[in-house]
Order: sequence, then structure tokens, then C-alpha cells
Amino acid sequence: MKRILFVAAAVGSLFAGSFDEALQDYRSGAYIKAFNTFFTLAKEENAEAAFNVGLMYEKGQGVQADMTQAMQWYETSAKGGYAPAAYNLAVLIERRGKPHASELARYWYEKAAEGKVKEAYNNLALLYLEGKGVSKDAAKAETLLKQGAASGDATAMFNLGKLYMTGAQGVSQDKLKAYEYLLKARKAGIRQAEPLLEKLCKNSPWVCNGGI
Repeated sequence: MKRILFVAAAVGSLFAGSFDEALQDYRSGAYIKAFNTFFTLAKEENAEAAFNVGLMYEKGQGVQADMTQAMQWYETSAKGGYAPAAYNLAVLIERRGKPHASELARYWYEKAAEGKVKEAYNNLALLYLEGKGVSKDAAKAETLLKQGAASGDATAMFNLGKLYMTGAQGVSQDKLKAYEYLLKARKAGIRQAEPLLEKLCKNSPWVCNGGI
């Protein structure tokens, strides 16, 4: 499951100078120096710095990799209002798969979606499609996938196309929409869309001829 792997930039912070220096250190590969600065800023309740501390713990950059510490710092950042941290935290929670992981992941995906993290819509939709941590609700999943697709997330386009290709309880099969979204996904680089488009065009040629 895709994570957000960029290093956050400072946003209107009193510590912007130090943050920018740490960012330059990170980009030049001076990870230990960057980590120490981000860590100091994170202790001062800088949510973007806390995200970067979490990311560096996750990737083992400038510090020994530690998923528990990564999750703790992502949570600190998310509680400070930095939505990408909520998304990364949710992904790691799902990956660990501990009891009630889906319920907790849903909470943080919702926070990320509220913060307009485009990838969050897709992952939240999958929970509703599979009934993980929530009651199955394909209509809710459709709404979320539409939001993700409208935000430019290619994975959401792909999954929305798949949903329309087969239909589900609460979502009618719609081969024209399936073609539309699978084509968008393919153009956006999702290679898995290609065999589905071929199948769709083989079984329903009219769909690929503009619905004629």
C-alpha cells in the first residue's frame, strides 16, 4: 500500500530557518544532522518536523529503523494537524495487522481525507468494500473513490473502474463508466488496467466504440 514518502516542508513556522536548513541537510544526504534538527523542532510541537522524524525512523535514515517510533511520531504529527502523517500512520497500522487494526486505520484515513490527502480516499474506500473495521457499504466506497479520482489519484480511478465493471450491492454495473475510469487509470500509469480494458472491449465491443 502506497505511503507518502516525501519530506515535509515548513509551513509558516517560527522555526522555518532551522527547518529549511534541516531540509537541505536531508536532501544532501546529511541524515544524522537533519534528523537531530527535525527531532528538536518536533519536541517544540512542529507537526511537519514530527512527520519527518517519523519518516526517518521508518526509512532508517540518520537513525536506526524503528516502526514503533515511526508510528508514534506520525501520530504526534497527525494530532498536530498534519494530514499526510495521519495517512502514513493508517498504512502502517494496516500493515501490522494487530487486533482492531482496521478500525484504527479507518479513523486515521478519515483524518487524512479531511485534510485532502488524495490517497486516503482510495484506502478508506477499500475498507468499506471489504467490510474491514466497518460494515460493507459499496455505495460509500463509490463516493470515496470518486473523490479520490477527482483529486487525481490513479489508484482510485482504477478501483472505481473495477467497481463499475462488476457492480456491487448498492452500485449498479456500468460498463461505460468502467471503461472511462479504467482508461484514465491506464493513461495515468496503472498497467493493471490494460487487461481489464481488453476484457471489457472483447466482451462488450460497443463500450469501446463510444457506447454506439
